Amino acid sequence: MANIDLDQIVKDYNNHLSAVLPKAVGSNLAIWTVSSLAVVLTFNILRPRNKIIYEPKSKYHEGNKAPPVIKDGFFSWIGPLWSTSELELLDKVGLDGVTFLRFLRMMAYIFLGVAVLTCGALIPINVSYNYNNVKEDERNSLSILTIESVAGTTLFFHVAATYLINFLVLGLIYFNWKKIIDLRYTWFRSDEYNKSFYARTLMILNVPKKLQSDTGLQGFFAGLQIPYPTTSVHIGHRVGQLPELIEYHNETVRSFEKVLVGYLKGGKLGKKRPTITIGGFMGFGGEKRDAIDFYTRKLARTEAAVQEWREKAEYNKVENYGFASLAAVPYTHIVAHRLSGKHPKGTTITLAPNPKDIIWKNLTMTDAARRSQKTIGWLWLALFCFLNTVPLLLVSALANLTHIAVYIPFLATWQDKSEWSFALVNGILPPIVSAIFGWILPIVMRWLSQYQGAITYSRLDRAVVARYFAFLIISQLVIFSLLGVGFQLVTQIVNSVQNQESVWEILRDAKELPRKIQSTYIAQAPYWLTFFPLRGFLAVFDLAQLLNVIWISIKRRLFGRTPRDIREWTTPPDFQYDIYYANLLFLAAVGLVYAPLAPLISLAAAVVFWMSLLVYKYQIMFVFVSKVESGGRLWNVVINRLLACLVFMQLLMTVTIGLAHGWRSYYWISCLPPLLFVLVCKIWWNKTFMTRFRYYIPDDQELAQATVYSERNDNKSNRLERRFGHPALQADLFTPMLHKKMMPLLSEVYQSRLAQDSTKMDEYGGQKMQAQIAPGGVKIAAVDEQQLEMDPTLYQRDRGEQDWDTRSVAAGTVLGDGSTTLSHSKSGFYASSAGRDHPAGYDQYMQQGPQRTGTPGLVPGGYEMARLGSEANLPLLATHSTASFANPSTNGSHHSLHDRSPSVGPGAGPGYFASPTQGHSPYDERSGSSMGYHARAGSAGFDQTVASATGYPPQQQQQQRQPYVDRTQSPSGYQQRSGSAMGSQQHSQSRSGSAMGYQQQQSQSRSGSAMGYHQQSSQYPPVNTSDLGTPNRYYTPSPTLRERGNDGNLAGRGANRQNY
Repeated sequence: MANIDLDQIVKDYNNHLSAVLPKAVGSNLAIWTVSSLAVVLTFNILRPRNKIIYEPKSKYHEGNKAPPVIKDGFFSWIGPLWSTSELELLDKVGLDGVTFLRFLRMMAYIFLGVAVLTCGALIPINVSYNYNNVKEDERNSLSILTIESVAGTTLFFHVAATYLINFLVLGLIYFNWKKIIDLRYTWFRSDEYNKSFYARTLMILNVPKKLQSDTGLQGFFAGLQIPYPTTSVHIGHRVGQLPELIEYHNETVRSFEKVLVGYLKGGKLGKKRPTITIGGFMGFGGEKRDAIDFYTRKLARTEAAVQEWREKAEYNKVENYGFASLAAVPYTHIVAHRLSGKHPKGTTITLAPNPKDIIWKNLTMTDAARRSQKTIGWLWLALFCFLNTVPLLLVSALANLTHIAVYIPFLATWQDKSEWSFALVNGILPPIVSAIFGWILPIVMRWLSQYQGAITYSRLDRAVVARYFAFLIISQLVIFSLLGVGFQLVTQIVNSVQNQESVWEILRDAKELPRKIQSTYIAQAPYWLTFFPLRGFLAVFDLAQLLNVIWISIKRRLFGRTPRDIREWTTPPDFQYDIYYANLLFLAAVGLVYAPLAPLISLAAAVVFWMSLLVYKYQIMFVFVSKVESGGRLWNVVINRLLACLVFMQLLMTVTIGLAHGWRSYYWISCLPPLLFVLVCKIWWNKTFMTRFRYYIPDDQELAQATVYSERNDNKSNRLERRFGHPALQADLFTPMLHKKMMPLLSEVYQSRLAQDSTKMDEYGGQKMQAQIAPGGVKIAAVDEQQLEMDPTLYQRDRGEQDWDTRSVAAGTVLGDGSTTLSHSKSGFYASSAGRDHPAGYDQYMQQGPQRTGTPGLVPGGYEMARLGSEANLPLLATHSTASFANPSTNGSHHSLHDRSPSVGPGAGPGYFASPTQGHSPYDERSGSSMGYHARAGSAGFDQTVASATGYPPQQQQQQRQPYVDRTQSPSGYQQRSGSAMGSQQHSQSRSGSAMGYQQQQSQSRSGSAMGYHQQSSQYPPVNTSDLGTPNRYYTPSPTLRERGNDGNLAGRGANRQNY
């Protein structure tokens, strides 16, 4: 084989670089610049005509927090961005949004200064050195702008530049740290924060078993010797699988609505009835069923399952977390600060997050379980990082396309014949492929962080920022550069083999590998020059929201949009701070690392950050909202990562000097002092700012003027329990909705005449709407064209913070209109008990709270709904318990929490009172579930809880047959044939149940049961349970009500317990 001239290869390679790289970078810049201008033009045309997309906050905002008015002019939207001050933004968008914009503005100024320094000083030095010391055939038009060929003492100009960059970045961080502290204290002192109940509440995790009661927590705090006593305490209660059931039901409603709207699109029945495949794998196998029938049956069963779970006595069991309120916000912060880092009796006490911010299922996780899941999560993350090397190989190959073309004939031919197309692919394809593969990363990171036990969404955001940023640095910078080194090493070995060199000669050539490492990461600068224009385009693309516009248009034309889709699309979306922060930090890392090596990258970073500041200020002011306000808690996380970027820059400069001058010269030591500067600043800022950042430490005057709430008011209204009760206990179930113009077609869909009714829609604030009752009792509400968009008043109700304390979310009031939505509508956790009447005594209970018999206003024989916060009590609605309330000599509990007797027991703290009477539980011990299929499933899992949502197997139906239920004749609730609900006793009139029990009625039948009991309808006779195929015949299981006597209650779970 003929020898290959390596010098000629190097010369040819440089010629290719000189020809291709400038064209690749230039074409990339031109394409993305033109695309960005086109997108901005499109945005200016579409904005005045589509304000619900581009200015949703003008219609949907909290209180008086409307954004400034924008005229319809072409660039009229820019004026308000410059004229709105930071304090105005703090009031209108919250501290999270202001913190994000301040970070963006800081980064824009940082890179403006860095670009002026490096481009103004280092580029002339690099160019001068290359023209004076590097041969023309060994350089190209881009390499002369970088440090690639610079050597000798000239490199110390670059070392000096890193010193100046460190001073600039550290100075701006210090200045902005002080501004953030001022903004935090402005937020702490605001009326909105001081009137928020969660702001004066503590959260207690890992509560020991002996303290898992309200009285236990009260005594625990009394023994802590804290300077300010608690005003109320609340221990968490178990909800079992209820949250999963509600989410399962609501997702079923969404699927059902999509199927109906798609089938009835255009105001007429579709040509083919929709089907769904049950079972199978990846589209193979499974059984096809009618989708409408499937979801109708499934909804009937999931709703019954939710109601059955809500009535379980399991709510009497407590969890290992709790909450405690104090009288004032400053008191709470002072106590939390004193207990920070301490773990009295193994607990962890912190400031309570906003209840909307809590990931409830992670609250109960033990330390052992959290450690185990963290370990598993890290293993999954490591595996995912390893698998991500596959797309990185593709990106690296595309980025090194010019280098590979020297040895691959067809690429060389392509490059020779069409230099511009080759340059276009080389410049555009790598960043696009990288962006596509990077799209799924944040989703995986978020899921893994939640799996590892994060207890709040804001903590989840902080974890995602940290891990996603680390992942990007490791994969996109470190591994990407090493893959480039690998490409060059393989190429070198191939050349050596072709030249018939010996193994020893190949190993000798490998000694040049360190030098190749340096040349490789510097030679990859052109890739990053193509990366930044794409990021700038994506920022502008966010402004125009073209994907949303295109997707909505496609969905409307091809699939149709459900009323729920329209409601949720018209409200302001949540801003994903974690993803945006991580991406911006990665841009900052690349810009800083390459600033002294390839100064043009810092200039590109400066342009992108200034563009992003303009775009995202508009987005935050007019489009996006914070899902839950955290008060700018992400600031410390992002600043730590920015300091890490400085460290990376300095380490890479150290490696560059060490490789250029040799490690034995010790010139590289000159790069180390800035690392000490960063470390000293970090320690200093932690001591100076962190305490004031996390806690509101008022001065004496502020402490004296603080708003103080009384213990009596907190306990009288059960504010703590209402505010921090598990949302599943009162969340609203979705009611299926359909466009009003499609409603007449429902009778054709079900091939039978449907009953007409009206239903209260919790999604519409309890407003009554016309509805049709599908076979099986599933109500489908008609939504008029004018009601499709979210009502701004309801939006303010759901978003507003202070209103939460005036609405009851008590666990005992799972029925009724006062229920609220604990999550934003897009979260999917929105449930409802619409269309059911309140039980007797409900309004009185909501106004006056639980009362003892004999108290004015309580009718003997009426309903008593006692607080769930006590250790043993459950809401009481049973007739047999009334006597015990009237007669203090009985064993039943006759004290509510508002009737406090003198405190008992040594060491009882202020407000710690107990009743000497025995506890009482209205529930007997149940041997199984009240629903047939759940009784068979036992306590196996969620899948067994809802068993087969499409019907039971015939064998099980014969073994345990429930009475047929028809809800079409009872708009307000379920009714059941007399005799089926009472077991062995027969009565001439049917009885109605309630969420907590039932009242015996002698003279009339009552409806409104939340458990779902119906009288047998004459319109739909009982069906053959082995045949569920026809659309107008359904089988719905009904919970069986069991007779419960006083002796059964005393033998139940609440027996021999004290009621506090």
